[in-house]
Amino acid sequence: MNRSSLEVVCDAGPLIHLDELGCLELLADFQTVFVPEQVWQEVEQHRPSALRCSGVQHRRTSVELLEYASFQALVRALALDLGEQAALSLMTSHPDAILLTDDAAARLSAEILGYRVHGSIGILLRATRRRQRTQHEVLSLLRDLPVRTSLHVRRALLEEIITQVESVIDREGEE
Repeated sequence: MNRSSLEVVCDAGPLIHLDELGCLELLADFQTVFVPEQVWQEVEQHRPSALRCSGVQHRRTSVELLEYASFQALVRALALDLGEQAALSLMTSHPDAILLTDDAAARLSAEILGYRVHGSIGILLRATRRRQRTQHEVLSLLRDLPVRTSLHVRRALLEEIITQVESVIDREGEE
């Protein structure tokens, strides 16, 4: 498989949720999947199987949490946990990487800090573009999210995403 040149820094959510869906291998085409030590420990406690996916280049990484005042203000204001702080701290060493998180506060923090950020749903949608899954398979996974995973996503948002995927399938069926 041709690896993407992109690197990702993972928070616990996407590792756990993609593993719950049986889709963790969707991360295999990233050059490196950085997993901060704090995130590694969290995943090891809640979903250890997510750290053993063959083909995914997990790189367990020691991270010193950022201490500068504006970062600490963000941590306090958005109540970021240690894993989220570690992932954001690691992004300073890999600014061209994509932060993978399903936490709204961590996403907002990443955007404030100028980083690219995606979550589990974004990885599922990317899978159709990368031909890792068909659109119908991704549609099925999206519909299964509330029952197969611990991911909390607003029902209205999920329905909107499902509707968009269905419309793409309908358009392509007409061509």
